[in-house]
Order: sequence, then structure tokens, then C-alpha cells
Amino acid sequence: MLPPKAFLDALGSQASRLFNGENPLPRGEFEAQFKAVVQNALSKLDVVSREEFDSQMVVLARTRARLEALEAKVAELEERMTPPTSE
Repeated sequence: MLPPKAFLDALGSQASRLFNGENPLPRGEFEAQFKAVVQNALSKLDVVSREEFDSQMVVLARTRARLEALEAKVAELEERMTPPTSE
């Protein structure tokens, strides 16, 4: 994974090649090339899609709820196993 500074530097250098060309590019061609530059830069990062992130958040929430239920059950069982103290 690229550090943020290296990512921005690489993106900036690639974008500057588009801006500093000898002939100005038509808007559509510029947008297509800039999109390709950004996609290339993003492909070097370790990222997931929003859809994958959201699905993993659902899994995590479900897992946490199950873990909390298990922790409560263990606490209940431990309480039952502890002999009462008589004073």
C-alpha cells in the first residue's frame, strides 16, 4: 500500500502530465485520461468497495451481538456454578 504522500505525489505527477502537454486536450479526452490516471492510482491502494465495506459492517454487527449474548450466557453460568457464601 502506498503511503498517502506517495499516492498524492504520484497522482499529482501523472495529472500534471495531462495539464502540461504541448497541445490542449479536448474536454472529453482530458476527462477520460484523468479518470484513467485516478483509477490507476487507486488500484495501487489497498481499498475495498463501499458495497463490500457495508456487507462487512453487517457481519461485524451480527458477530458483536452474538458475542455479547455468549458473554452474558457465560456470566450467567459462572454465577450458577459459584457456591453461595454463608456468613
